[in-house]
Amino acid sequence: MSELPLDAYYDLTQIGEVAVSPSGDRVAVTATEYDQAADEAVTSLFVVPTDGSRDPHRLTSASGASAPAWGPDGDRLAFLAARDRDTERRVGWRDRDEDAEGDADDGEEADDADDPDDEPLGNGDEEPKPQVWLFDLALGGDARQVTDRDEGVAGFDWSPDGDRLVIESRDPTDEESEYLDQVREEGGPIETTRLQHKVNGAGWTDDVTTYLFVVDLDDPDGDPRRLDDAYGGGAFQDVAGMDPAWGEDDRIAFTSCRLDRPDDTTVRDLYVVSADGGDAERLTDGDLTHGAPAWRPGGGGIATVASNPNDPPAPAAVYLTPDDSGDDGATSLTADLDRTVARGGEPEWVDGAVYVRIADESSTRLARVDPGDDGGAAGPDPTVERVFEAQGRGRAMAGFDASAGGSTAAMVLSDPEAGSDLYAVDVDDLDAASDGRRAGDDAATDGRRANDDAAAEPDSLRRLTRVNESLTDEFAMPTARRVEWESDGWTIDGVLYHGPDVEPEDGDHPLVVAIHGGPMSYDEPVFSFAHAALTSRGYLVLRPNYRGGTSRGREFAAELTGAWGTAEVDDIAAGVASLADRGWVDPDRVFGHGFSYGGIAQGFLVTREPDLFAAAAPEHGIYDLRSAFGTDDTHTWLETEFGLPWEDQEAYDAATAVLDAGNIETPLLVMAGGEDWRCPPSQSEQLYVAARKQGVDAELVVYPNEHHNVGDPDRAIHRLEKILDWYETHDPAVEDDGDGD
Repeated sequence: MSELPLDAYYDLTQIGEVAVSPSGDRVAVTATEYDQAADEAVTSLFVVPTDGSRDPHRLTSASGASAPAWGPDGDRLAFLAARDRDTERRVGWRDRDEDAEGDADDGEEADDADDPDDEPLGNGDEEPKPQVWLFDLALGGDARQVTDRDEGVAGFDWSPDGDRLVIESRDPTDEESEYLDQVREEGGPIETTRLQHKVNGAGWTDDVTTYLFVVDLDDPDGDPRRLDDAYGGGAFQDVAGMDPAWGEDDRIAFTSCRLDRPDDTTVRDLYVVSADGGDAERLTDGDLTHGAPAWRPGGGGIATVASNPNDPPAPAAVYLTPDDSGDDGATSLTADLDRTVARGGEPEWVDGAVYVRIADESSTRLARVDPGDDGGAAGPDPTVERVFEAQGRGRAMAGFDASAGGSTAAMVLSDPEAGSDLYAVDVDDLDAASDGRRAGDDAATDGRRANDDAAAEPDSLRRLTRVNESLTDEFAMPTARRVEWESDGWTIDGVLYHGPDVEPEDGDHPLVVAIHGGPMSYDEPVFSFAHAALTSRGYLVLRPNYRGGTSRGREFAAELTGAWGTAEVDDIAAGVASLADRGWVDPDRVFGHGFSYGGIAQGFLVTREPDLFAAAAPEHGIYDLRSAFGTDDTHTWLETEFGLPWEDQEAYDAATAVLDAGNIETPLLVMAGGEDWRCPPSQSEQLYVAARKQGVDAELVVYPNEHHNVGDPDRAIHRLEKILDWYETHDPAVEDDGDGD
């Protein structure tokens, strides 16, 4: 089996957002490719017929297309983009043997494009701001720019009649504009009185208010009309947005936080306001974090996804809120499910029910939620059924949307071997594929191939894309199976990846333990370039679903709340021991891997289980909880989980790995982002220095100007190169060439 070359990363395409046209005949989708010359991601917009009659048609090639939304007529398609014009770009993977000389002009242009100060979402940028653009697919031609806001547009929605848009946009006063200019253009000092003084990916915060505006599409030269009482607020307003959603009665729903201390909470309430302006009505009670509002067709309420910020382990649920503030408040439709709505899951109304993706037994699955009433009239209790059993447990549902007419659904299915692609299916077949079980009824089966239990696919399921076909045809992608083990009275599961020609039972394989972030997340079989890079080099990859993660209910998630460095350490160590006991892996050749909480967990593992890893690569983690408080952007979350560091010192110290740094024996490759305000780089410096102080082999890698993410393609490749080299350098089965320290 040949190794997957890391520069093949440039041949990778990742499917993003999905929007089905009102009639269900077409689906718009964003896809991210990688421009090697410019070293940047290029996100483009495509349209493809849902009958699969032809390949996707590229509408844009300029970077930045996002949030596609069809107009009610089904011929117009709006989206967000930060661009001057829709210029053609060459994207994809240049021939590995091609001489790069002669591309000097491209390289000079790439240097300008790669200037970290030119990122559209960063502070100090001079690039265009995101605006609404509009394609008229009936007439043809390029997209026209609909908005021209100095601060850009963060979100939008169509009016029911299609003649207007509601947009959300920052609207600085003259004094605030002067401050922004001196910060961005002159490098002036940051001045703030906000408690939430910075947000990862957005930068230093300010006092500029975000409002909703109404744009008249029939008057392209007219100014957007501001709805003065429809304004945003809250600690994470810069990244959460206001979620504007236009209802049939010409009212607009949105979310905001207007509590006394909006920066000291993650609460977001649901509001409605008339499209003509006037006072906004608050419909919820100031105790939950609401998002993704979706009006019930024909009236009778607004569905949202909401979580309780004061009870972190509690699952995020689908709520239905009456659209009249005089009625009772929000009611959970999934309260009895004990499963959280999957990250990025949004409620979709179809034929009087809500379809939503849920996290269920280490899988992202589709559920159908029946409100149990008749458009607001009293009726039976809500019911939740898992549908689309044809998905099986061997692939993940990474996206979902349904047509307004309720005939066609589109989904993104991620398969470890086949890739991540767009599919269409008749809505009727979503229910027909179900065997009637309640969500949460089945569980993992130890040692079976992850896709062994897939139900028969309905005839209407159509694969619309094969975006990584060249990659999967040329290089072997890993096979996945689910495994289980016991830990502290719990049955823990994980996903084990291996090369298609490798049988774990043959034994003594090197193992990479890849730990998910969150920790409120979970792992399931997915298509992953990093997995393929590892398995093609002979590693098995274990992704453990340790306690503290989601998908198995509140009790499972609560095991780690306020107790970092406990349950997950036991569960991960037990998983490694289980595979070693089966004879599948060499216990002396186990390596650590993980990002965010995956990095945090490695900090605990190398200090509390120092013999577990031959080498570890903690990335973008936190290792000193006290010093993280106030230097990261999560003070509200930390206070909820641990209290305040000056009042609950013991809780913070117990969850601080660096206090046990004297136990470190594991060689550490510590990686961080230079502007990561979720897990500040100073945290990685502390772990690195602690290891070096004791003579432990360690290396620190900091990516300047990077936030809490992997970054541009060259850096993503460099990251994998460093990790693979680190493992090989410290693999006891690899002979020392005499060039070591």
